[in-house]
Amino acid sequence: MKQQKALTLKTLTKSNVWEVEGNDIFRMWETAEKESDFKDNRNHYMDVIRSAFEIEEIKIDKPEVIKKYEARDFKVGNIHFDDNDNKKWGIKKRAINRITDLTYENIHHISAAKLIEVLDRNFGGGWDSLSQSVQDIIESGFDISTTTLPKDRLHKPGGMYDKKVNDGYEVLEITKGLWVEAIFAKAKPKVENHHKHDDDNDSMNNGFGDNYDEDFEDENPSENSYDDDDDDDFDEDKLTEESYRTTFETEEDLNLEAEDVADDDY
Repeated sequence: MKQQKALTLKTLTKSNVWEVEGNDIFRMWETAEKESDFKDNRNHYMDVIRSAFEIEEIKIDKPEVIKKYEARDFKVGNIHFDDNDNKKWGIKKRAINRITDLTYENIHHISAAKLIEVLDRNFGGGWDSLSQSVQDIIESGFDISTTTLPKDRLHKPGGMYDKKVNDGYEVLEITKGLWVEAIFAKAKPKVENHHKHDDDNDSMNNGFGDNYDEDFEDENPSENSYDDDDDDDFDEDKLTEESYRTTFETEEDLNLEAEDVADDDY
């Protein structure tokens, strides 16, 4: 709250503008219009505000019209462009409902639960179905990891699912036949957004690269990547959740893997 109160139109950016609400914009504008350089910067202010807010000019200033805007969650107020130009605006924060609504500017201002909601509303194909650009945006604000397991193994007590949820991750489950892909998301601390680029890259690798199994080293100290070409070292008795971390290109592959699991378990 203190940070929001300190913001002015001059210090407003396309990132921190997501921290304020419509009433804050009206207050900032009223303060800024008294400054000598206001007219010179007015277009810039508008550009920044529009990046996060819908703005509609209310040309019919009647109570019944205002109520309709307020029913649509608009905040209504007066905006002075100069002494002879007084406008009434309706302002509403832009909704983040679709994957395409996510940007580098707003990704740090939504919760993991909100991200999961957006993914759930747009999903179907799993994490790898997202474009690389969308993945990069999401991973700039969240630690993401995934696992794909047979349905009956995903919620195994003490398994990856329980560990991630207990560690504060939100999870989205996507059914893929007899298997389920679980996508785990947890917001990165904001202090890491500006400087710790190497740490961010390491975080992005969790669940996608060579570092994925590090979270489970203690539990499976001798386990190598299941893609290892050395068949002599493979031990079916040591199958764990991480053994299933892969992307299956065809349903035939899924069925083959499912049969292997069935033979092992039963």
